[in-house]
Amino acid sequence: MGDPRRYVVIGGGLAGLASAVWLAEAGKQVTLLERRGRLGGRTHAMKAEAVDDLPDNGQHVIASGYDHLFRYLDSVGTRRYVAFPHAATLRWPDGRKVSMRTNGLSAWRTFTGAHPDSTPLDRLRAAVATTRLGWQCLNQPADLADITSEQWFQRVGMPAKAREALWDWLALGVAAEPVQQESAKVLADVLATGIRLGLKHRRPVTIGYPTTDLDTLYITGAKEVFARHGVEVRHRAVARRIHIADGRVTGVALADGSTVPADAVVCAVPNSNVAGLLDELPEHAEIYAAAQKLGYTPIVSTNLYLDRPLGTEAEFEALIGGTGVIDEVFDRQRMTGRSTDKAWLYCLTTSGAYEQIHKSHDEVVAEQMALLRRYYPAAAEAKIVQAQVVPMPKATFSQVVGTHGLRPDQRTSVPTLVLAGDWTATDWSATMESAVQSASRAVDLLLELPSVP
Repeated sequence: MGDPRRYVVIGGGLAGLASAVWLAEAGKQVTLLERRGRLGGRTHAMKAEAVDDLPDNGQHVIASGYDHLFRYLDSVGTRRYVAFPHAATLRWPDGRKVSMRTNGLSAWRTFTGAHPDSTPLDRLRAAVATTRLGWQCLNQPADLADITSEQWFQRVGMPAKAREALWDWLALGVAAEPVQQESAKVLADVLATGIRLGLKHRRPVTIGYPTTDLDTLYITGAKEVFARHGVEVRHRAVARRIHIADGRVTGVALADGSTVPADAVVCAVPNSNVAGLLDELPEHAEIYAAAQKLGYTPIVSTNLYLDRPLGTEAEFEALIGGTGVIDEVFDRQRMTGRSTDKAWLYCLTTSGAYEQIHKSHDEVVAEQMALLRRYYPAAAEAKIVQAQVVPMPKATFSQVVGTHGLRPDQRTSVPTLVLAGDWTATDWSATMESAVQSASRAVDLLLELPSVP
């Protein structure tokens, strides 16, 4: 006899999608509640009408150590859409550039001498500092949660050139926060995870990218799994409260006044949306306080369709020393093989975009075009065919000093209620892997429940 429990997943972002997929694969009766008219949460493709194209709402990168994410992609049949380049490019405004490699012996040169002006002494100092950094990742000083990544770099003696070329950029990518306010503990935990996974898989963790749009990568295959296993997806279903009686879940109350019966629930919503849902959970006040204290970090993504190529050399390139915030340029032609009959698409991502988030569409486009013209001579005469600006004021939870230890566990005091989402406690920072790892842990907790007689 099958499991008679009714499993409800709240939230159709990546954590919710993965939870629903894996519960369905385990033969469970699943209902997925999504407050919007589409799945994907903060991860989805968009429509660019003028050029009849399907760009993303923000460019993603994928680390080779994202084991749980690859498990999800295997489940939905899209793992083939991830590629790992041989190198990325670092560019400076004056035309200098460096090819950055993260595999094999070339990785050590990247970590110690990626700056074009590095002297042998600079590289030696960087090597010593990088060794200290790695040691302290695995054997963490007690005060790492109380200092910034910048203070940590200073402590280990990381040279300014190594920071400019790699470490500040890497730290910003890990936590979407400038090194002056990012928690060193966050960076250390992610680097430690990367080191352990590198040892486990016997190869360094490298950075890859999707070769298709995000809908195809994350959502289309999930819908096919849902169709095969009879998962009910309810759009425009705004969950208000999870009902609990006698230490177990009984249902989910919706904004329209109805209640969805439930015997087990995965609450997979961002920290910005969790308030109210857990009011009947004994520890709800602590979870709400953590969600509020974690706060938000803004990211601004810009899709620029140009009438000519920029002359990039790699799928993604980092612009060093541009705006005080390190920007990345993604060449979608190289990444996806898209047609250039109507335009060339370049995606720019600004993490920790505290200033840019308040600017208008036209201001952001003008700023990003000015940035491109500083780095790419071909951009001087380029015309914009279409531009899309995607401001995400609450793109991720914040990972500044003072946030360590706030992220709640997936397990709650009610065994049939579990949490998921990148903001819950995982081995990673605010990444797609964190979201999916949380889903894996949440589902495992539910699958460990004793069978119903």
